[in-house]
Amino acid sequence: MKLSQRKCKPCEGGMPKFNKDEIEHYLKLLNPPWNVEDNTKIVKEFNFSNFIETMKFVNKVAVIAEEEEHHPVMHVYYSKVIVELWTHAILGLSENDFILAAKIDEIQL
Repeated sequence: MKLSQRKCKPCEGGMPKFNKDEIEHYLKLLNPPWNVEDNTKIVKEFNFSNFIETMKFVNKVAVIAEEEEHHPVMHVYYSKVIVELWTHAILGLSENDFILAAKIDEIQL
C-alpha cells in the first residue's frame, strides 16, 4: 500500500523514533526533494507563481493535517512554503511524518 493511502496513528510518545536506516527507507518512498535535517525532521520547499496559489496550497495542507491529526510546521512566503515534519511527541521522525509528506506531495492546485 502506498504511503499516501495509509492513515496516521495517534502518538503520545513512548514509541521509538526512526533510526537512520528507517529514515532512508521511507525517504525513498517520497517524491524528491524531501531533505532530512539532523535525523529528526524532513523538510521540503514548494514554490508557486503567486500568493493566492501559495495560500491555496497551505489551506489544502491544513485540511489534510486535520484529517490525519498530524500537523506540520509551515513557513509561508509570497510564492513559497517550506514544510517541516517531525513527530513532536518523540522529538524525531515516525511513519506519520512520511505518510503526511506523501499526502502533501499529491496535492493538486
